[in-house]
Amino acid sequence: MELRHLRYFIALAGSLNFTRAAERVHVTQSTLSHQIRQLEDEIGQRLFDRNGKRVVLTEAGESFLAYANRALEVIDEGLGELKQAVAPITGTVHIGTTSTFNQSFLPDCVALFLRENTTVKIVIDELSADAITDGLMAEELDIGIGYRPELQETIRFEPLFNEELALVVANKHILATRRRLRVAELHRESLVLLPKKFSTRRLLDECFNAAGAQPNIIAEMNTIPAMLGLVVREHVGTIVAPSAIAHHSIPVQVIPLEGPTPIRTHGLMFKDAHEQTRASMAFSALIRKHTKPGMYGARPTQGTVVF
Repeated sequence: MELRHLRYFIALAGSLNFTRAAERVHVTQSTLSHQIRQLEDEIGQRLFDRNGKRVVLTEAGESFLAYANRALEVIDEGLGELKQAVAPITGTVHIGTTSTFNQSFLPDCVALFLRENTTVKIVIDELSADAITDGLMAEELDIGIGYRPELQETIRFEPLFNEELALVVANKHILATRRRLRVAELHRESLVLLPKKFSTRRLLDECFNAAGAQPNIIAEMNTIPAMLGLVVREHVGTIVAPSAIAHHSIPVQVIPLEGPTPIRTHGLMFKDAHEQTRASMAFSALIRKHTKPGMYGARPTQGTVVF
């Protein structure tokens, strides 16, 4: 049995007229009649009674019609999805991301994506972690790329990698020669950090409390370049991800922290109730594909703080 047999049978069952059915499926009447006989021979039962010019469905034909219709619906649905999959992807993808991703990794991914999808527009906003969550909740963003959100049941988080934060000081700083540093040793040490509205700052405050350390926070700044600018001008340190300074040519030392080690989990974020488009799903797939083990000093995605 071939697909055309089903289409011819359904056409004839719908009109009960060989001439009209033949016109509908764009074949001659004799071809249609021959194909229907082939189908009946294969099934082993007559599907139509032909009394002169009058054509009626037999009981077997009535029963088979329901199955034939269902089979064609499934096949047509599958063909439609396949045709859509090979059609050019169009539309706009709105992405909220942190500065860490937006320095080199994300631009590289956007360039790769747009080479293959010239009819898609990518809109990227560099935002704080909280602003990314807010944008997803308001459905102003399709995808979030950043840190694991805090207590957001409606946001689905897909971890990509973990990244350790480290102390950054100028080359002449008294701690510049240290190979590692315990968080407790930052007690009363002068630091410039992100404001408390940033999730990274809240993570650091948790680490300070766990270590019993009370650093001297002499300044709060909301951008990493500004904090690094103060670090190289004053006897002050900051705590950031090493990847955040990878593209800054400044004379600083990066010192790993322990007891506890502050770790952020980077990943993709989606609002469960927000329907993803073909474009946004394709871009998310590209991000997953190009996230490599070890990028940004990544660790496996297990936990958030290591003691």
